[in-house]
Amino acid sequence: MDLVSLIPSFGSAAFTVAAFVIALSIIVAVHEYGHYIVGRWTGIHAEVFSLGFGPVLFSRQDRRGTQWQIAALPLGGYVRFLGDSNAASAKAGGAMAQMDAETLRHTMHGAPLWARTLTVAAGPVFNFILSVLVFGVLAFASGVAVEPPTVGKLAQLPPASVQQAELRDGDTILALNGRETPDFTEFYAAVDALSPEEDAVYRVLRDGTETEAVGPYPFPAIATSIQPQSAAHDAGLKEGDVVTAINGQPINSFSELQEIIGTSKGEPVALSVWRDGETLAFEMTPRRMDLPTADGGFETRWLIGMTGGLAFEPETRLPGPLEALNYGVDQLTMIVRSSLSALYHMVTGAISSCNLSGPIGIAESSGAAASQGLSSFVWFIAMLSAAVGLLNLFPVPVLDGGHLVFYAYEAVTGRQPGERVMRFLMTAGLALILALMVFALSNDLFCP
Repeated sequence: MDLVSLIPSFGSAAFTVAAFVIALSIIVAVHEYGHYIVGRWTGIHAEVFSLGFGPVLFSRQDRRGTQWQIAALPLGGYVRFLGDSNAASAKAGGAMAQMDAETLRHTMHGAPLWARTLTVAAGPVFNFILSVLVFGVLAFASGVAVEPPTVGKLAQLPPASVQQAELRDGDTILALNGRETPDFTEFYAAVDALSPEEDAVYRVLRDGTETEAVGPYPFPAIATSIQPQSAAHDAGLKEGDVVTAINGQPINSFSELQEIIGTSKGEPVALSVWRDGETLAFEMTPRRMDLPTADGGFETRWLIGMTGGLAFEPETRLPGPLEALNYGVDQLTMIVRSSLSALYHMVTGAISSCNLSGPIGIAESSGAAASQGLSSFVWFIAMLSAAVGLLNLFPVPVLDGGHLVFYAYEAVTGRQPGERVMRFLMTAGLALILALMVFALSNDLFCP
């Protein structure tokens, strides 16, 4: 065996692991800091804040008596509050029995119900806040498209495409083939009425004067992004590539690409791709994906993982802070809704359980996102943070959601669940989580 040939593989694996550890560490740190800071605000003392498990690599104690540490296994973290016997906040009964009333108030188990509830809920809430802020910052950094649609920069298209010289950067598009386009909704409607084979006639405002310009079909088969862990990614397609033919059949639009890929039923397809003046050949096998629909359901489609876009980059403007945050909230809402819908449809058998990824799949996605650039990696962190926040709210003992269910029971009945019941439920919850992890890991290993 040629050991030198294995170096790129080891390098890629190390990059993937590093990206996964960085992403997970950020998310866990934010989650646990939510528990810590809200606990501190409500009078609950944190003895240990740990990033990671196992042997301690570094630690220091602050003036409040909290030990901050980094442990050897970077697969999570925890905050251990006063009165906890372990990282899962189990009650240290013997130690608490010897505490006076004032000290007991500063423990997780001796604090008022409202303080415990806020402290436990803070972890997932901080994950959601991280997602909203990151999505908002990314929206602010990239800007939002101005209306009416305005050409920011024309994409590089093959010479065989409809001439684009007449359409120029900075043109404000007033109409497409005679249909007014005051906003992108009307622009997309005008595109739907346009055939990819016919000339696209744009009426534009240029330097204060209205004029007509023949330009490219608005949605050519150009790759504006390549999805991680997709057929297109594995085959080597890049952003900016233009697909000119599939299986020898010329195409002029992204919709034609979608139609042919969608009817492939997973059979390999041969793509002719124009890149920087060269025509390249690629072969790939579309992959089956279950995608959410607008009505809350799912549809099964065959995809290669290539996202299309306009023949030009729209001119953008900076959104206001509230507009950017609203975008972040919309993204978080979409992730939560689609995640819950996916879980429901997997449980009912409507979609494949292979849609559930385990640690290997998440790590591979981390590496793929990081390889596409900082913005892609940061976007992935925001998505994963939302997923972690949602997962922790599930009403399973040992998770934050399980603790909140116990607190709801206490609020209704006026008493905490019995010790034996708590031990049984915590053990059952831990077994369920471990079973779910094994199942997700098996998906990573055996699902296509």
